[in-house]
Amino acid sequence: MTVLFWILGILAVPTLIFVLWLAWVFLKELFHPTPDDDAEAAEAAETARAAEKLGLLPAERQDTGLAAPLPAEWTTVLAAVRGGDWKPAADLLAAVGRDWERRSMVACLLAECAAEEDSWLLAWEAVRRDDPDAAVVRARSTVILAWNLRGGKKAQYTTREQFDAFHRTLAGAREEIARAAALNPDDPTPYVAEIWVALGLGYPNARMDKVWEEITARAPHHYEAHFSALQYWCAKWRGSERLATEFAERAAAGAPLGSLLTALPLIAHFEHDESDDTEADNTPQMLARVDAALADAAAADPSHPRLPELRHLLAYYLHLQGRNEAALEQFKLVDGHVKALPWRYRGDVAGYYCQVRDTVVRTVTQTAPAAV
Repeated sequence: MTVLFWILGILAVPTLIFVLWLAWVFLKELFHPTPDDDAEAAEAAETARAAEKLGLLPAERQDTGLAAPLPAEWTTVLAAVRGGDWKPAADLLAAVGRDWERRSMVACLLAECAAEEDSWLLAWEAVRRDDPDAAVVRARSTVILAWNLRGGKKAQYTTREQFDAFHRTLAGAREEIARAAALNPDDPTPYVAEIWVALGLGYPNARMDKVWEEITARAPHHYEAHFSALQYWCAKWRGSERLATEFAERAAAGAPLGSLLTALPLIAHFEHDESDDTEADNTPQMLARVDAALADAAAADPSHPRLPELRHLLAYYLHLQGRNEAALEQFKLVDGHVKALPWRYRGDVAGYYCQVRDTVVRTVTQTAPAAV
């Protein structure tokens, strides 16, 4: 038997050596980069250096919570309310006054804080019972709370308990909206909040039209109102591609230059475009839409709080149209904050943004190095 084991052992050695060799070859192929991998890595590193040279930030340094940096005063106020002090918020809204675009944005930012923790808002309401500024923050925070209770998943992944809480809270929000509107009859902001009630509770089109009349009577070219209403008219909510496109085109055609409403046809296209190529993005109509949006952005107040949102869209569509040098100029103006369309619909918001941006950087660098 001992001799037999020796013979079997000797015969097994070549087999073992062959198996080990195969394993080594497999691991080498698995972990050793191929020439193509080396080329891709070198190209990525070169692109990263070009982006850094332009002052563009890597994905890990992109702010995914905002579309643009906030004014320093707004940041200070938000920090104060998170610390429990409502007075700076009251002072800011009073200072904003009838600038409805800024009022709606400040109210929304404060409402997001209140939807998480509202002790500071309760203190404000206790001291100033009928303050229209506190009331509009309360109305918006109740709507935001409802959508937070629902969650961001599709309907089939949302529980009955979530839907019940969502609908119950939205129904209660209508009372808060009506109160805020009564306390400040000129303010369109409560009605902007009601658009999101209309989406959630399924207002019929005729009822939505009445909400819209209230808004346009007070602020006919209000960007946030138009963006929100466009969502209502999209096929995924209460409308269709035709209704959304008609709403967007009508609003853009009737708006003054600098209002940023030329973003609406681009958004309507984005919301309904399911193609896998760029053919639909390069039609004469889409080229004209992008050109109109470029002129709109150029004419806008540089401090318009929604201007960066239009620039994000421009960067995206200019790239899809092969106008990469123009796209790069837009990327330079918005880099660092990426919570905007089209990026924010993706799971990895910063990663997707940087993927498209770096493709633009690489294309411009390779075709016209001097331009970079």
